[in-house]
Amino acid sequence: MNGQDAAFEPVGKDELAWLGTGPVPAAPYHDPDWFELEREAVFRRNWLQIGHVCEVPDRGSFIRREVEVLTASILVTHGKDGVIRAFHNVCTHRGTQLVDACEGKQSTFSCPYHMWTFGLDGGLISAPDFESFHVSKSDCALPGLACEVIGGLIFVHFGTPAMSLREELGPLAEKLEQMPVGRATTFSEYVYEIDANWKLTFDNFQENYHLRFIHPAAAQPVCSADNPFGYPVSYDFHGAHRAQRIWTNPNMPPPAPIQGEAFRRGGASAMADGLFGAETVKDYLALFPNFFLFGSPVQHFSHMVMPLAHDRSRGVIRLYWVGEDESASERFAREYVMATARDVHAEDRSVIERGHKGLASGALRHIHFQSQESLCRHMFNEVERMVQAFRAERLEVVR
Repeated sequence: MNGQDAAFEPVGKDELAWLGTGPVPAAPYHDPDWFELEREAVFRRNWLQIGHVCEVPDRGSFIRREVEVLTASILVTHGKDGVIRAFHNVCTHRGTQLVDACEGKQSTFSCPYHMWTFGLDGGLISAPDFESFHVSKSDCALPGLACEVIGGLIFVHFGTPAMSLREELGPLAEKLEQMPVGRATTFSEYVYEIDANWKLTFDNFQENYHLRFIHPAAAQPVCSADNPFGYPVSYDFHGAHRAQRIWTNPNMPPPAPIQGEAFRRGGASAMADGLFGAETVKDYLALFPNFFLFGSPVQHFSHMVMPLAHDRSRGVIRLYWVGEDESASERFAREYVMATARDVHAEDRSVIERGHKGLASGALRHIHFQSQESLCRHMFNEVERMVQAFRAERLEVVR
């Protein structure tokens, strides 16, 4: 459904009944033992979004990413051959981490301990007295990870993927590549840490059931007389991944003067490039396990929620832009939009943390999802499926 004249049609609950309709166990949202299973069953066995190509624009560019849930440090490089690769940030001599910088540009990486030196392709170039090791250089390359780029977004896999990410995403890969994030050359970023389980945090951003209670002002773009609660137009599920189309009010009230000025001065170029659109329906893509991308009426942003512990998470929110700030007005506009996103998120934080405290008390054995929270239920189902499969594998090994 596209276009300003499209009519809102609510998704019937019967269409979503296949996901299940009963209560779901509360323990996976706070239990530390369950979280330990998720480390291996979910995060080591699925593709994780780790960055964007605009962070490694040139040959020799690199970024470092910490993935605490797997106790890992990752080095993403742009090779001399133009290929983007990912490696564990560990020297193959005795495991010393190679890089402390978050980003940079260089042609080699040298271990500070014994000066083993590696190229952008991960190969060992040189090592003092290497002939004494009785091993070949090819056997000492940096341990690599499967790495793919789709729609400008960089993904890595810590295990052995059963299929490429593109194959796994199917039609969602094409949709992702059609979104403006692939053309982005820079971004604004907001990082937060929160005392809540990663699933509880992520779920908050998968449903519009709470909009009218927590975000009455921000709900205006997605609420109208036809759709007073801002419910999605449709849902789509592809394996562990999911999508929804968010209704936007075709007759939304004009922005406040300063907001309108910000969009006029700084948003005009973004609007022309498609970062802000006039379509009535906007795509929301949630890529399992912990990343979503949303083309809203005034923002095109991504949100990644990374677990730090069973009761603590880190979120990274990014607004993507085409081109650097060309004037003070454009800088103001982008900062204004980022500030607006932070303000809206601040309204969520306390209720997410209150939810975790309530569940961690053990007072509830189950929680409830209604049909408009179908993406939350789908994610719960997928996590449970993977954890149970992992448990079964471990039992089989013991036998």
